[in-house]
Amino acid sequence: GMEDLLRKIPGVLETEVGYTGGHLANPKYDDTHDSKSGHAEAVRVTFDPRQLSYEDLLETWFFRMHDPTTLNRQGNDTGTQYRSAIFYGTEAQKQAALAVKARVDKSGRWKKPIATEVVDASTWWPAEGYHQDYLQKNPGGYTCHWLRD
Repeated sequence: GMEDLLRKIPGVLETEVGYTGGHLANPKYDDTHDSKSGHAEAVRVTFDPRQLSYEDLLETWFFRMHDPTTLNRQGNDTGTQYRSAIFYGTEAQKQAALAVKARVDKSGRWKKPIATEVVDASTWWPAEGYHQDYLQKNPGGYTCHWLRD
């Protein structure tokens, strides 16, 4: 669901679904359940910074497409693989993510505190082919992601 929303944002060039933040090498979808691998299900986003800033990607889009206040849960999906997380690649991205998280937390947009982790990106493991472009392949598929105002 996140991938489908992200790819429609002006300035987003590419998305890829995968796993990161855990300890198991080359995890598969089943490995993420019950916190077996420690990985989060994630989307890697390539964007054109001339069209879309990193802070705008986070503040205008990321924090609106899911509930960042629930710990280890998105909709009916529960477990650490569904945690809200921003995996940064540089110190500048870390500082920007922390600043955006603080602004969103103070904004009053959400009734509960923001639970989103801001953590260093670890090894990226692409998800299986059937997970890539999931909602394009399965138009009636389940998603708990939409833009919240």
